[in-house]
Amino acid sequence: MTSEASVVPSPPRPPVALDAVAREWLVHLRDVRRLSPATVRAYTQDMADLSHHLGEHRSIDDIDTDDLREWMWAAVQRGDAPATLARRRATVRGLFSWAFERGQVARDPAARLAAPARGRTLPRVATTTAVDQVLAAAAARAAERDPVAVRDHALLEMLYATGVRVSELCSLRVADIDRVRRTARVRGKGDKERVVPFGAPADRALGEYLDSARPVLRARSADPGDRVFLGARGGALTPRAVYRVVSSALAPALGVAHVGPHTLRHTAATHLLDGGADLRAVQELLGHASLGTTQIYTHVSTERLTAAYRQAHPRA
Repeated sequence: MTSEASVVPSPPRPPVALDAVAREWLVHLRDVRRLSPATVRAYTQDMADLSHHLGEHRSIDDIDTDDLREWMWAAVQRGDAPATLARRRATVRGLFSWAFERGQVARDPAARLAAPARGRTLPRVATTTAVDQVLAAAAARAAERDPVAVRDHALLEMLYATGVRVSELCSLRVADIDRVRRTARVRGKGDKERVVPFGAPADRALGEYLDSARPVLRARSADPGDRVFLGARGGALTPRAVYRVVSSALAPALGVAHVGPHTLRHTAATHLLDGGADLRAVQELLGHASLGTTQIYTHVSTERLTAAYRQAHPRA
């Protein structure tokens, strides 16, 4: 039998700074898990904020659940959005789970960190009257034959007609457009392809752009590429440029300072459901992986219906 005196205790683990572990984890996310640059940036910002809150060079083994709760509460007090709070929790849970599996911490203090309650924020939606006015004004500007104005009219019509994301619109290539069938082949999230239809007004605006305005813009660049929508200098149109176009056209109609292309996507989905479209058809059109994501538009439609009822019904 081995005597107690012969048992050699394992040496204490040297302290490891939170910053050092966080750097290794972020490299793992970038190079091994290959998360998107935007996601890695967001996690990097969260880790910098945690390090600032806890103090530089804090040992990761000294951090407990109460430390993380105080960090989350600090974000609540400064008014961070629920989605940001949920992401911060996901950040520290991912870090400590990874560090625990590697034996860099003796326990996982983030495992019992409660998720903040997330309130439902309904998307902003334009009325059909507002959309008609915006598109009519864009058509009037396009009638003056300026190639950028013709492009902007086609861009707005296509965003509303198809409900595509701004990244999907910018990546459209000429070969993706089938004007006979009035469809566009779209590459969505995860490089998944889907085919979306568009109506006669969008087809007319797109045809005018492709026939008369795009060749003018294309001639301004030595290497314009084959993207459908081109910038004023002939290169591929960027999402930021699309944001500016949509905001300048739609924001005044909604009475807000800024509004992005996603508002037209929300609006298209809501108007389809208002018109009786099947929820699963709208899901396929928008390229949502989950039907639950699409269902938020049923809440929008219900609230619009309720508001109209209360305003118009004599016994509401």
